[in-house]
Amino acid sequence: MPRLRIRHESTYTYGSPVRFGRWRLLMRPLDTHATRLIKASLETPPGQLKWSYDAYGNCVCHLTPTNPSDRLRVVNNLVVDRFPSPLAAISIDNPGSTWPIIYGMADHAILEPFIAPATDDHDGSYLDWLRALSPATGEPAMAFLGRLNAAIHQQFNYGARDESGTQGPSETVLLNAGTCRDFAWLMIESARRLGFAARFASGYLHSPGQTVRGAGATHAWCEIFLPDIGWTEFDPTNGLVESSSLIRVATTRTWREADPMSGAIYGNARCDLTVAVDVDLIDVPAHQ
Repeated sequence: MPRLRIRHESTYTYGSPVRFGRWRLLMRPLDTHATRLIKASLETPPGQLKWSYDAYGNCVCHLTPTNPSDRLRVVNNLVVDRFPSPLAAISIDNPGSTWPIIYGMADHAILEPFIAPATDDHDGSYLDWLRALSPATGEPAMAFLGRLNAAIHQQFNYGARDESGTQGPSETVLLNAGTCRDFAWLMIESARRLGFAARFASGYLHSPGQTVRGAGATHAWCEIFLPDIGWTEFDPTNGLVESSSLIRVATTRTWREADPMSGAIYGNARCDLTVAVDVDLIDVPAHQ
């Protein structure tokens, strides 16, 4: 059971003072059986804070800074316990867990928005790539998804990218490169085209004594719903499945709703954003 300390600092710097509207902060994990939230605090400028849950059940802080400024700095401090999921011990007896995937009626009614693709991407190169990886009839869903996860990890070049937004599946295949959110989105939209329910997951990544892609920044991966298992984590950036190194903050249908920090300003000024994320393993007292 690793206990992790997370510090996530975001600073918007403006060329001249601006006034601030309402900002949406998506930075607080939910307390679940897989992630226990021990401590959580936000460092913000003076202003109004209001907490709510969005339509996905994510915890959202709404910040409206009081004073004009040429800087908006928010620091998210967390201490969490992360419980590894015993994926290897799970036996899938449901015949609906082979491809083509079959969801029960009750599950399908809830999952339908996550099954429908969110992009209209018909590029020939992308479809050829997807067809080459498509599952065989009767192939276990977990085996196929592991294969798709590994293929994205092994075939595409990773590179940090400062531009906002996320590449579409065709663009990632064409460039043969991307960052964590691009790889997560490629796997999500590919899985949806094959009938799986998939959603975008965002949060943090712990690098336990080894070099992994995406450490030192916010991270993105995907979750796919499987019969008898439920939502299962796949990180194509690092080839991980159900890893205790992933600390989820939010899940959404598309990457557009997953921005950790977004909001409005009143004024006309150049803006620069700097982000720093530290995720450290800390000792747990023996009596705990």
